Amino acid sequence: MKYEDYKLEHFLCDEFFVQWVKNPDENTKHFWEKWLVANPHKREIVIEAAQFIKSITYQERPELSNEAYLELFENIIRFEESEVSTNKKATREGRWFSFFSLRKVAAVLLCCFCTWVIWDIFNSSGDEAKTEIQWITKSIPKGTKSSIGLSDGTIIHLNSGSELIYPNEFSDSLRVVTLKGEAFFEVNKESRPFKVQMDQAVIEVLGTEFNVNQSSNNQFAVALVSGKVKVNDNLGNQVVLDPSEMLVMEKDGNFYKSTFDSLEIVGWKDKNLIFNEDDFSEVKSKLENWYGIEISVRGKVSKKWAYTGQYHDEILKNVLEGIKQTSRIQYHIDGKKVEITL
Repeated sequence: MKYEDYKLEHFLCDEFFVQWVKNPDENTKHFWEKWLVANPHKREIVIEAAQFIKSITYQERPELSNEAYLELFENIIRFEESEVSTNKKATREGRWFSFFSLRKVAAVLLCCFCTWVIWDIFNSSGDEAKTEIQWITKSIPKGTKSSIGLSDGTIIHLNSGSELIYPNEFSDSLRVVTLKGEAFFEVNKESRPFKVQMDQAVIEVLGTEFNVNQSSNNQFAVALVSGKVKVNDNLGNQVVLDPSEMLVMEKDGNFYKSTFDSLEIVGWKDKNLIFNEDDFSEVKSKLENWYGIEISVRGKVSKKWAYTGQYHDEILKNVLEGIKQTSRIQYHIDGKKVEITL
């Protein structure tokens, strides 16, 4: 079976994979890092398998003694000889069939034994077993925001319409979460690397503050406030960011670095709604996401239409009034539905 077809249980029983998780060397590290770059859709299940393996303290593997092995195969051979002597008049084809059938029986017996060994290891009870890792999914509806504290002391602020997948406890060597949408990270500094899995890339840090935004049109941006981050995309490209630098990756895979205005990029976590020469579609998207509303439009939008404004923890009506003063719009609010006339 190809690794691309592996499920969780296959990774758990793959000796090469377990070696990489438990005792990585240059060969296993090189292979699995390259494989994950080429197969980003398998990241989540690989992380889950690795976390599971690291959460288990293996007992000493039970082994058959030399005497037990000899007894097992002596019984098999004795049974073969008995079968052959009973069927002396059998055809050559029949003898070959009997021989290989017995070999298959032996193989099945050994497989059964190995299966019991694996089951006994994974299901053994005792004080040595660690707590099972549980993955938690936090989804934030539009119109709301939320902050989450992780087991290592890291704080994550989630913007509207975002989703975070994280473990109840991190492993002894790695901290990994998966993000869809936008979040601001305050990563607690310690020796274990902290990684954020995204559709387009993986962000690796030790201790830092940064903002990640994965938009609905598949554009991806990382803005670093403090510390240092390393971004690895799915094509094997690697970019290191310093404070006040932002990496923007377009949906076609092209990317560039620039500086950024902190209030504009990360002000949302402090309830600041910022518009900076935004066109109408961008203003509409921000309002719908911020307030959890649905906007319909009457009239034609001018190509030159743009709006700049800043609001702190304002209600929807006040923001629309502000836009109305400079952009000559009319609006009507009906619950979660808003109609704007241009």
